[in-house]
Amino acid sequence: MNRFEKAICRMLAGAAILLLTYPAMAAQLDGDARGVIPKDVQQLVAVDYRAMQNSPTAMQLKKQIMPPELKGLEDALKNSGLNENDDVEQLAFANFRYATGVKTTRIIGVAQGQFPLDDIMANFKKKKVKPLTLKDVGTNKVYPMGSSGMDVVFLSATTMVFGQLPALKDALNARDGNAPSFLTNNEMLDMMASVDKEPIWSILDQGGTQTMIQNLMGQAAQVADYDTVKKRLLSSYYTMDFQNGVKFKLAVLTPDTFSAATLASLLNAAALYKKMSGTDTEKTAIDATKIDSDQGKLNVSFSTSDGQFASLLQSPLFKSVVQ
Repeated sequence: MNRFEKAICRMLAGAAILLLTYPAMAAQLDGDARGVIPKDVQQLVAVDYRAMQNSPTAMQLKKQIMPPELKGLEDALKNSGLNENDDVEQLAFANFRYATGVKTTRIIGVAQGQFPLDDIMANFKKKKVKPLTLKDVGTNKVYPMGSSGMDVVFLSATTMVFGQLPALKDALNARDGNAPSFLTNNEMLDMMASVDKEPIWSILDQGGTQTMIQNLMGQAAQVADYDTVKKRLLSSYYTMDFQNGVKFKLAVLTPDTFSAATLASLLNAAALYKKMSGTDTEKTAIDATKIDSDQGKLNVSFSTSDGQFASLLQSPLFKSVVQ
């Protein structure tokens, strides 16, 4: 599992705990947020950040499992004068390819909310934080975010983009029209339209889907049938909903019925293998998971109560995922 996937798994785990006691909200990205994301997205994850509030227990759990990348963000936000709980409403992370033929990716974060820019700029001035002098970011003012190693640009009073400087430059070039943006990625935009009314959602392209399924299958991915099916995975998306328990839905798109059915069989075999060595809590969770196919689409769904999900969070299997 790569760095981005580990960060996202842990982020989603934290968000899942925090959202258990709140009604579902929508993590929708506006035009400014979409326009600053580069076109070639491998995976995009969005979380409704407003739900991460008002529960001391939930906040303590978040603190325990939050990855360093997000902890650094929160610390940086505080240092910049923001109240991340009150000011940030939606938070998205995009893992994107930044050059043709390059396998490695870069990550940017996009936050939406109501940002008191006058207060933030006054705080920067008080702390003698000056914008970076860069030739290739146009008129955008790039501010360092403390010791986090990240920089931030406020696109407006409602949208900010942050990340390591090379990734941030890519984002600004997309936003300023010097490179294609996510707004031109029609396939991913179409998928997003089907999921962005949920509090947590993610969309993945072919490469992201292949990596996710391989990690999900574990040792079962070593069988010959998976090598055949892997090449036929096109894209995927998943959502999480926390009204009346916890519900997770994953859809993987393939070009034909046979590919989807074969993948469903492989995943059911992997689930059976996990069940043989799992704890009672993990076995209950596997029993609550349904894997099937419908024409060219693989469907995975999981549904459980708040209490059962809380027990699952303490299981060895879950802890191994979020390490």
